[in-house]
Amino acid sequence: MTDGNFLHAIGGLGAWEIFLILLIVLLIFGAGKLPQIGDALGKGIKNFKNASKAGDDAVDVTPKAIEAKPETRTVDVETSVHENA
Repeated sequence: MTDGNFLHAIGGLGAWEIFLILLIVLLIFGAGKLPQIGDALGKGIKNFKNASKAGDDAVDVTPKAIEAKPETRTVDVETSVHENA
């Protein structure tokens, strides 16, 4: 894959646009956080690839029916006795 095809594949961004995005990321997060961000991004991509390759071994994440429990409410009642004199 040549550079032109790669840039077209990620939305048609040119070299200047990518440079500007990287500069903004550097200014926002700072140089100290970039290795952590890259590590987290790499792990996320790796996990996504592993999950997509799993195919039949994928975990079923469809929500199960929620059993409706009857809602119980309590009411505090204050009683007072008035004496008529």
